[in-house]
Amino acid sequence: MNLSPALEKAYTKERLSAREAQARAEWIAWGPIVFQASRLMLKFGILDLLRDSDEGMTIEEVAAKTGLSQYAAKCLLEASLCIGTVLVDTATGRFTLAKTGWFLINDPATRVNIDFNHDVNYEGWFHLEEALKEGRPAGLKHFGDWPTVYEGLSQLPADAQKSWFGFDHFYSDSSFPEALQIVFANKPKTLLDVGGNTGRWAMQCVGYDQDVNVTIMDLPQQIDMMEAQTAGKPGADRIDGFGTDLLDPSNSFPQNKHYDAIWMSQFLDCFSEEQVLSILERAARIMDGTSRLYIMETLWDRQRFEPAAFCLTMTSLYFTAIANGNSKMFHSEDLSRLVRQAGLEVETIHDNLGQGHSILVCRKAS
Repeated sequence: MNLSPALEKAYTKERLSAREAQARAEWIAWGPIVFQASRLMLKFGILDLLRDSDEGMTIEEVAAKTGLSQYAAKCLLEASLCIGTVLVDTATGRFTLAKTGWFLINDPATRVNIDFNHDVNYEGWFHLEEALKEGRPAGLKHFGDWPTVYEGLSQLPADAQKSWFGFDHFYSDSSFPEALQIVFANKPKTLLDVGGNTGRWAMQCVGYDQDVNVTIMDLPQQIDMMEAQTAGKPGADRIDGFGTDLLDPSNSFPQNKHYDAIWMSQFLDCFSEEQVLSILERAARIMDGTSRLYIMETLWDRQRFEPAAFCLTMTSLYFTAIANGNSKMFHSEDLSRLVRQAGLEVETIHDNLGQGHSILVCRKAS
């Protein structure tokens, strides 16, 4: 298994002392309440109050400012002290913000991840064991009776839908500026956006190049959402939709035109390896020597920093429990193997785009 240099250093040798390892084990044991207490410190504005206070605040002052009881404020502050998000002056009893608390407030990725895990995943995690054993998203049932989360996106509760799309868009959108330069270096006139969701990438494309026409290929209900989202916006007249269920291997890619570029962004990680291979094989059938397939994924083994790999491997378990029960974030070797099996070859890989994305540029194998 290949790993980036930073991950090689982090994941191949023991780094913790026995005491540190024991502390980490307790963090794991109490992880759910660490998460919820920290989320409420944000929701109730306590971390913001401490950040904005020059001298720090007492428990009584926090209670008065937030409207919480002194009991509630004391429980949260004492827990947060041990979590490491706040500090205390033992002489005055005044609490101040710690570095970790600052990042909880200010790191946009952390805020997106908190909302996603609370609104979309938290209840479903209880069924992770069931999902792993049965290969189905057992944790999805508290939202509805769908085979995968994608069929139910338009029907999720408002908070869950907002957090789901917030998570999805945050990680993809940060990579779009660099991705546009890579894709349009070859000046494609026609682009097939596979799994185009609400059309955010397609809108970027028609805004970037006035000559490109984009077809979005997704589930019919997603095409309806896309059309509603893009209606009346500049360039929307150069976007059309192709509704289909790609999990049905008999459903072909559109064959009414030649596509210079085929785009798959954070798409293939939504499927099992067998399904990914089928999708790639069908893409290869409509490609010729001039076509290029661009696959943008967050490959956990190619991350520059350890926290990114941590987030990605945890996200794999979201796919297990909530999304579909059978997919995960890719290791680059696994994705490259599937590309080759589909009759394609990786021409080049662009790493470290946005929030840690890579783009595999693929062509038909010679």
